[in-house]
Amino acid sequence: MYQTLLTELEQGILTATVNRPDKLNALNRSVFDDLNAMMDQVDTDPAIRGVILTGSGPKAFVAGADISEFNQLSKEEAMALAKRGQDCFFRLERSRKPIIAAVNGFALGGGCELAMSCHIRLASENARFGQPEVNLGLIPGYGGTQRLTQLIGKGRAMELMMSGNMLNAADAHRVGLVNHVFTADSLLEESKKLLMTILAKGPNAVGRVIAAVNAAGAPDEAGYKEEVRLFGECFGTPEMQEGVGAFLEKRTPKFS
Repeated sequence: MYQTLLTELEQGILTATVNRPDKLNALNRSVFDDLNAMMDQVDTDPAIRGVILTGSGPKAFVAGADISEFNQLSKEEAMALAKRGQDCFFRLERSRKPIIAAVNGFALGGGCELAMSCHIRLASENARFGQPEVNLGLIPGYGGTQRLTQLIGKGRAMELMMSGNMLNAADAHRVGLVNHVFTADSLLEESKKLLMTILAKGPNAVGRVIAAVNAAGAPDEAGYKEEVRLFGECFGTPEMQEGVGAFLEKRTPKFS
């Protein structure tokens, strides 16, 4: 059914695993297609009561976007890419069925943005979080500038996005980016345990909690629209070309 997702439905819980282990589960067009198709299924199938989203392999949840798809994009194409990513992640965030991110390794760039669009984040001890787009001469484009600020506060979000540094699981828990940290072996089981607790409650009430909490954010989405515009402005610049080129050539960028 899916090209890049492995899915299993048990006791009303759909476990969806991003499955590109050779690319550390990086987001590309196929992954976005599959995530949108998964949300079509989640929205319409009454047998699905909640979702756990995780990554395949021991190293990564989703290590970022597939940068090889960025290199030839115009400003307009980049803005369309960011808008498509935001729209996909809005579908997860706005789902009336609870979605837990079981972050089992690297959640960087688009992977961190994907995790933040889920309602709850649980992490394994080896998880790492970050928005390192500045290393490529870019900014987060899939909602990261907005959700990270909402979750950990302006100052911490500024530092993380401007430095490109990563947070380990313990620090991510300390600043409120993740709810709980577990061993790698127990992460999925603990995720299912929490989701089963939630699913034992009134489903309409749970859905309304999600909607009400989401309403506490920016109601006009002005910040997300500005992120799309600024993300697009990065494309075609010498800085972005150097950053992405260095990444693809596996060398340190030299920004002027």
